[in-house]
Amino acid sequence: MGNDSSLATELAESITVRPTIFPRAGYGVLAFLMFLNALFSIFNNFLVIAVTLKNPQLRNPINIFIFNVSFSDLMMSLCGTTIVIATNYHGYFFLGRKFCTFQGFAVNYFGIVSLWSLTILAYERYNVVCQPLGTLQMSTKRGYQLLGFIWIFCLFWAVVPLFGWSSYGPEGVQTSCSIGWEERSWSNYSYLITYFLSCFFIPVTIIGFSYSNVIRSLHGLNKKVEQMGGKCNPEEEFRAVIMVLVMVVAFLICWLPYTIFALTVVFKPSLNISPLAATIPTYLSKTSPVYNPIIYIFLNKQFRDCAVEFITCGHVVLTNPEEEEVSTSAAPAERKTPSKLNRVTPV
Repeated sequence: MGNDSSLATELAESITVRPTIFPRAGYGVLAFLMFLNALFSIFNNFLVIAVTLKNPQLRNPINIFIFNVSFSDLMMSLCGTTIVIATNYHGYFFLGRKFCTFQGFAVNYFGIVSLWSLTILAYERYNVVCQPLGTLQMSTKRGYQLLGFIWIFCLFWAVVPLFGWSSYGPEGVQTSCSIGWEERSWSNYSYLITYFLSCFFIPVTIIGFSYSNVIRSLHGLNKKVEQMGGKCNPEEEFRAVIMVLVMVVAFLICWLPYTIFALTVVFKPSLNISPLAATIPTYLSKTSPVYNPIIYIFLNKQFRDCAVEFITCGHVVLTNPEEEEVSTSAAPAERKTPSKLNRVTPV
């Protein structure tokens, strides 16, 4: 009987991740914050997906990536944030190690899919604005090819921890799971370094390069408009600059603390990091599904108008279909008109 009891205890410990010491009220606060996070992220991203599917005019090659961001963010919220609400309510990850591995894999996979989608989106906007006559013109076929690359490339980085190159396990206050940042081994260190080169530093470089050139191009277009006797719109240029700054700052707020934390573990393995300090960057990264739709979608007037119509079940229509049809048919001619050049924006 005693042996059976001991065996049961060992089995329970092997499938249950017990928490590091943390105040019970602290878990309650985290559960509430994650509830708000899940509420807004699921609503925002579901709205983006529903509105895009309902309005064919929104399904252009560039918006394919925005749709992909919303889908991956929605899955990240469903597979990650909703689970964290329950585990924080209980005060520990009570679902077992296999579920911990699944959550770590899902959050990692969908998170870097979203991140790389934003990266490709930035580069394609650079092509549209700065290289309008270049050979790499965006098309629906090219868009789907890039999406295929994103999902396969990110799958590699999410799968290899399952086969021994790093691992998935509890993080921070032990109520969520991710890559085992705190594992002190050269195998884990090599994974973290190559992971962040591929999934943070390269994306940041591409995004910074793309949007800085977009801003420079917009400024140059305004100068050309003035020289040709057109009317420059400095307010629109300023709005474009602000939108780009918001995009970049939000991106860095989400991912930079996470990166610093993980690389600190690599280069200073003897450093003792408290559970709360380890939790803050991981929870910041989980906020990206909330503000990605706001920044990349709701600042777009065409989408915003369609969203209002969708939410109000067609009772409020802000876009005149006839005007939209005329605008769409006249688009090629308008691109050649100097007075219209300064209307190109990064969003």
